[in-house]
Amino acid sequence: MTEEKKDPWLNYLALTTVILAVCATLSTFKGGGFSTRSVIAQAQASDQWAYYQAKGIKGNLYDMERERLQFELDNLPAQAGDAARGRYRAAIDKAGQRADRYAAERKDIEQAARKLEAERDLAQRQGKPFGMAVIFLQVAILISSIAGLFKRKQVWLAALPVAALGLFWFADGFFLFY
Repeated sequence: MTEEKKDPWLNYLALTTVILAVCATLSTFKGGGFSTRSVIAQAQASDQWAYYQAKGIKGNLYDMERERLQFELDNLPAQAGDAARGRYRAAIDKAGQRADRYAAERKDIEQAARKLEAERDLAQRQGKPFGMAVIFLQVAILISSIAGLFKRKQVWLAALPVAALGLFWFADGFFLFY
């Protein structure tokens, strides 16, 4: 039996196809990881904003309580004693302190929410290039497979620029060139 002579470029075709497949797999894995990180950070940020709103509502309740007490103090009859006025002033001060505490807590919560939003944005920014990489790498693998099937070197050469685009997006996912 006569053995068919294998064209040397077919070895390069096989090697590049394996490399592209590995990069496509890693892109899928990394893109999925960044997608998950983005969703989790968004959920956590939403929780922080809900907490922020709850603190605002509680602070507003104490502000209203302080105003109500101040109104009642201002409208106390002249015959009301100093002890009653003192209790009102103490209650007004206590409501004011609580309202101030909630306002201060809201600032910390806002910072935490904004930090989580920044984390979400970065994860989305890094995930997008990996998604683009998967598209181009899969197309390059497909074209390379057709080239190998029909043993057409020109078809494989046409797959190489598509593969280069996929590799660019793959690297961009890690380094964020722009």
